[in-house]
Amino acid sequence: MSKVVSAAQAASLIKDGMTVSVSSSSGLGCPDAVLAAIGERFDSEGHPKNITTLHPIAAGDMYGIKGIDHLAKPGLLKRTLCGSYPSGPSSAEPPQIWKMIGDNSVAAYNVPSGILFDMHREAAAKRPGVLTKVGLDTFADPRHQGCAMNAAASEPIVSVQQFDGEEWLYFRSIVPNISIIRATTADERGNLTYEHEGAYLGGLEQALAARNNGGVVIAQVKRVVENGTLKPHDVRVPGVLVDHIVVAPDQLQTTLTPYDPAISGEIFRPLSTFRNAEMNVQKVIARRVAMELRDGMAVNIGFGISANVPRILLEEGQHGKVTWVIEQGAVGGVPLLDFKFGCASNAEAIMPSPHQFIYFQAGGFDASLLSFLQIDRHGSVNVSKLSARPHVTAGAGGFVDITARAKKIVFSGFFNAGAKLSLADGGIHIDQEGKVKKVVNEVEHISFSGKRAVAQGQDITYVTERCVMKLTPDGLMVTELAPGIDLERDVLAQAEMPLGVANDLKVTPAALYQDRPIGLSLNGGASLGDAHG
Repeated sequence: MSKVVSAAQAASLIKDGMTVSVSSSSGLGCPDAVLAAIGERFDSEGHPKNITTLHPIAAGDMYGIKGIDHLAKPGLLKRTLCGSYPSGPSSAEPPQIWKMIGDNSVAAYNVPSGILFDMHREAAAKRPGVLTKVGLDTFADPRHQGCAMNAAASEPIVSVQQFDGEEWLYFRSIVPNISIIRATTADERGNLTYEHEGAYLGGLEQALAARNNGGVVIAQVKRVVENGTLKPHDVRVPGVLVDHIVVAPDQLQTTLTPYDPAISGEIFRPLSTFRNAEMNVQKVIARRVAMELRDGMAVNIGFGISANVPRILLEEGQHGKVTWVIEQGAVGGVPLLDFKFGCASNAEAIMPSPHQFIYFQAGGFDASLLSFLQIDRHGSVNVSKLSARPHVTAGAGGFVDITARAKKIVFSGFFNAGAKLSLADGGIHIDQEGKVKKVVNEVEHISFSGKRAVAQGQDITYVTERCVMKLTPDGLMVTELAPGIDLERDVLAQAEMPLGVANDLKVTPAALYQDRPIGLSLNGGASLGDAHG
């Protein structure tokens, strides 16, 4: 019997009250045709009702792949647990899911992505749940929000447990009745290959979680081929785990990208085809972040200003001295920007995302370059919640997993929000001060705990356009000042709390402000990174 069904037939398998797991990372790997069919069925039949959805990473975006927004209908969606949510500019209309979160018509949780993958693995093995230190003293901790995003999320999903004399967070497994995953090719038996995909994500774990508990696995693919024509080493999800196949030949590879063979590792792009970062204040910050790196490091990178650091290394002739590792699974190569973020060209390897998170959660890598929305007096960072403009942030994604035990973290961002800045006279000029302070007494949401970082001896640096700060046991200390910046007026007076100032306060190298290569060296010896002043 053929496993191929229409999207509408696949949607008819979802019954009222079921739990549905969806594999996606924004537009990357999103089974959008199946999700659209579920929404269309609800519009015409009023079913399925009151479903719960699990999304280890966001499903869909704000640029043409609706993802979870197909399901964001009162009565259809009762509860959702997501590592992240669709996000975009504040000028754009918020996705429907954010409107539902805001008016409490869905119980919404933001669960760290790695933990959500762990919950699938434990459900697949019929173990009770996840015992982890990831998330302690963050919004995931029940002594803070316990992952809840609104008042409707009143049912606890995490507790604090004492085990073997230590404190842990315990997330009970949630068993999916249906898992909806995506690949490129299926054979007639349901074996899946991913040759046009930019990542494997967690399709295998999500399939196992459903199948091992008597559930159903639906795979959306571009094409179906004859049995026996797929090489066994290429099959990432075996057909014994796949119940139904939906063919969607026009599925996008990722947001606004029909297909780019460099994303899926089928070709390697010449390095000359990657554009350099435009000369502006963001590039100066990215250059200063790059100075924190050393030859041989394995470095995680996040969205925002730090995403430009690989381009700095390219421009400086340092490409290949650092191996980039991103949560969707790429290892090495050049992480991509804008709508293609989460993918890499010229990758050395692509790991399944759940395995990449195991690497991150244990701090196996050397450093992480991440952004911030707010920093507080303890050095804690918020990246996951902005009440005034909630859809501007996607939630935490893998941020909590990545930072929990990272040896070295470099956060980057602007000191104030809304300031008008320019590069002038070999430094920074503040043309108009911003109205919203980002260095605050208390962050709105603890995505990263400065207290735990101090206790664990993590090396934490904050790079802004005005100064560089370090986290010390006594709080934040300004260690370096940008040329053109007045310490008292532009830094200390712009923070909501007192900042320490290093006795040997340095000046950021003037080369960073010039529109030419800066002579960056990552060898740890005599380099720009050692010449402050």
